[in-house]
Amino acid sequence: MDNQKHEILERYFGYRSFRIGQEDVVDALLSGRDALAIMPTGAGKSLCYQIPALMMDGVTLVISPLISLMKDQVNALTTQGVKAAYLNRSLTDAQYDKALYNMAQGMYKIVYVAPERLTSRRFVRVCQALHISLIAVDEAHCVSQWGQDFRPSYLNILAFIEKLPKRPTIGAFTATATAEVKRDIISILRLNDPFKITTGFDRPNLFFSVIRPSSKSIELLRLVRERSGKSGIIYCSTRKRVEEVCQHLCSKGYLATRYHAGLEDEERRKNQEDFVYDRKRIMVATNAFGMGIDKSDVRFVIHYNMPKNLESYYQEAGRAGRDGEDADCILMFGQKDIETAQYFIDSIEPNPELTDEQNKAFKQKEQERLSHMIAYCKTRGCLRVYMLRYFGDTTPEHLLMCDKEVIEV
Repeated sequence: MDNQKHEILERYFGYRSFRIGQEDVVDALLSGRDALAIMPTGAGKSLCYQIPALMMDGVTLVISPLISLMKDQVNALTTQGVKAAYLNRSLTDAQYDKALYNMAQGMYKIVYVAPERLTSRRFVRVCQALHISLIAVDEAHCVSQWGQDFRPSYLNILAFIEKLPKRPTIGAFTATATAEVKRDIISILRLNDPFKITTGFDRPNLFFSVIRPSSKSIELLRLVRERSGKSGIIYCSTRKRVEEVCQHLCSKGYLATRYHAGLEDEERRKNQEDFVYDRKRIMVATNAFGMGIDKSDVRFVIHYNMPKNLESYYQEAGRAGRDGEDADCILMFGQKDIETAQYFIDSIEPNPELTDEQNKAFKQKEQERLSHMIAYCKTRGCLRVYMLRYFGDTTPEHLLMCDKEVIEV
């Protein structure tokens, strides 16, 4: 089996050795043991379930909310000769029907599915007739109301699993999770004595800094000019700000494009491809951009506005330097950012799927997370240490490359 997994690693994915933690998770899943893997962006979580999927009998389901990730990974797998498909809202009715029919015929080894599809009677019937050997839950933090991206549709996962004739092995994967969220993932998904691994949140190749500029637009031009010719992402808190910043950069001669939920699907797809294939060097976006985007050479991520929590910030900043080369993560902080973040929290509509008490607790948790985000921006200590301690990483400070750059300009 050792030879087989290494052969698959090289043949299908082009690697001769596993990264830290990957082989441990692969071995756990192959032995039939559930797993919870907390691995930072760029650590190679997908290989942890794709390799067992290719070695196990039957079909592997990958539950993910990320349409772009589904498309990218299915395309990559099919290019290598692996029978794979995805089922999500990007398909037409005819395409969905064909994919579901092919799945029923046992044509696919790996199927990516959006959590919303788990309540479809047709989909459930097809799965009940198949041998589902493994279920991989990607972005598993979405199952917890204490996570930064709680999705009620993720609560359907357990009910779906219970409808299967035989319980498959379950692997849960996420890039960031506090101790509270980890407990929720294990409890809500009912992971059975899971193998648990956290490969460490520290990314030594990323340099973190907070800048408090008197003029963000002027400071942004300086930062971009210093990184001329390099690929970077600039995150803004609103669609309006994305439009303004992108237009400003383009007017200064920079190859920039934009991404937010207000654009048509076709324009978002084109702009994303322009960035991924280096036709445009800079992507200006809201937090709608980035999850599942496979671009390894992003040299800088600049947050034009402060995110509402450290979970979101670390995930977005972590899209820099996925190739292991040095990259900058710069947060531009101002008092108005606090007001904007507070406005978003105050505007949260009650979730009808939660009780009044749960909605109140969720809002309080959002407030608590915002206070940690503000404290990060204002700290005079090491930014890296503050962030790692927040996620429960206790690596001794003397082993860390400390980032203390909080600059007022």
